[in-house]
Amino acid sequence: MQLKDSRIISAPRDEVWAALLDPEVLKASVPGCQEMTGNADDGFEATVVQKVGPVKATFKGRVVLSDMTAPEQLTLTGEGKGGAAGFAKGSARVDLEEDPEGTRLVYDVEAKVGGKLAQLGSRIIDGFAKKMADQFFERLQAKVEGPAEAETDEGGTADGEETGKKPGWIKRTLGG
Repeated sequence: MQLKDSRIISAPRDEVWAALLDPEVLKASVPGCQEMTGNADDGFEATVVQKVGPVKATFKGRVVLSDMTAPEQLTLTGEGKGGAAGFAKGSARVDLEEDPEGTRLVYDVEAKVGGKLAQLGSRIIDGFAKKMADQFFERLQAKVEGPAEAETDEGGTADGEETGKKPGWIKRTLGG
């Protein structure tokens, strides 16, 4: 299964890059992720619970980041084993481009499955893989952009700024 798409994230490219390397952001972005440990240099170990059609499985796997050119591009490569359900593996090449509205995140995903999962048929698998990729990048975008701040009586933001922008992931994490 091959999927290529893009989205605009209302944050500077450096913030989006930092989010892609952060295990907490990745854990929150991967649908069904129960646990994620590790770091960008050595790779991440993850436990993900997913249901694909009638098959529900707990996948234990590894995600490795490679081909990194900060803050422009990287490749996420992962493989998980789900016991009797089979295995899933794939990669996503991610390019970050400057955009007047923030950062354009372009992704090209390739996924493969084996075992019982492969017996479900390509239509189910392709639909599931597209849904997982879309959810991952939607959640990443939401994590980076953050929730909108509460409005004050004066019409500015809660911290007194009148930018109308949402606080970025870095600002929320560092409290700055």
